[in-house]
Amino acid sequence: MGVLSGIRIVEFEAIGPAPFGTMLLADMGADVIRIERPVANGDLGPKFDAPRIDITGRNRRSVTLDLKCAKCVEVALELIESADVLIEGLRPGAMERLGLGPEQALARNPKLVYGRMTGWGQHGPLAQRAGHDINYIALSGVLSAIGQAGERPLVPLNLVGDYGGGGMLLAMGVLAALMNVQRGGAGQVVDAAMTEGAAQLGATFFGLVANGNWSEQRGSNLLDGGTPWYDTYRTRDGQYMAIGPVESRFYGELLATLGLDAASLPAQHDRAGWPTLREAFTGALLSRTRDEWSAVFAETDACVAPVLGFAEAAVHPHNQARGSFIEVDGVVQPAPAPRFLGTPSAHPRAAVARGGQGGEALRDWGFDEAAIERLRQAGLGFH
Repeated sequence: MGVLSGIRIVEFEAIGPAPFGTMLLADMGADVIRIERPVANGDLGPKFDAPRIDITGRNRRSVTLDLKCAKCVEVALELIESADVLIEGLRPGAMERLGLGPEQALARNPKLVYGRMTGWGQHGPLAQRAGHDINYIALSGVLSAIGQAGERPLVPLNLVGDYGGGGMLLAMGVLAALMNVQRGGAGQVVDAAMTEGAAQLGATFFGLVANGNWSEQRGSNLLDGGTPWYDTYRTRDGQYMAIGPVESRFYGELLATLGLDAASLPAQHDRAGWPTLREAFTGALLSRTRDEWSAVFAETDACVAPVLGFAEAAVHPHNQARGSFIEVDGVVQPAPAPRFLGTPSAHPRAAVARGGQGGEALRDWGFDEAAIERLRQAGLGFH
């Protein structure tokens, strides 16, 4: 099921953004075989025991293969011949050294979309350097804008580089390249770099800086907590509410619902009066608990919402009504998104053990029993 039903993907084992991007495609119905390293049970720690609590690894089937073995590389190329997409997240040059780079893969499958996920990109002075999300978003300019005034930059989990600027960018690039192939174009390489994806997420702010409407001093602008009416506030029970009534009519609803008199306060956009507004909001929101304020604001357009933890988000009435979270083998996790009303995504399957359902996948991909046994003898592991 799903809008990508019939699309076959070979995914080479990686961490972080590449599996996330592949998850998005698998959730949409793509048939994914993940090629994983053969390891002794427990060599990579408990998280690799079956069943994995590896949400980004859902909706895959798995085979194991030692890619340092020449005959095993030939096995991988056989799988690539049958695929529409290849996804890898290794350091630049690693796949080439294995004999599985774009030149070798596209020679075997000219219509292949070869998706590559890295932090710095496939070339450039930093291409061979190690890094993580925090480093990539630092170089993109985006990290500099996140945090409170006068404080150090605040780490936004690894959402901006790894996932928003990485895995989602990769998935979008793969889909665009697939469309090009389906229109008669050739296969090609998709070079997705987290530094560039993070910078793209910041496109609006580069524009605001250019026209003088954004200060590069953290915590002094509209969307970075600089305004008193776009921030989080503590409630009586030590929880938090998020407020964001940018438009004047919504701001008026905020004041009325908080019981504040607009006539006695500075104007919304009077920067000199912002400390007074912040003090008023702080005092008002401390008068009730988070859940009490949630009930008060539930029927308003004041742009106010409770700050929920992960477990709380899954049971919020709105998320439950939408089915935004689901349970897979006892693990609560985000449901596939976006939604396709004509070709809905299937309920996800949990991540499998190494080699899990690999034989089944090979049969579905058109390998007969003799070919499957030949691949097994050549080093392919599955069960």
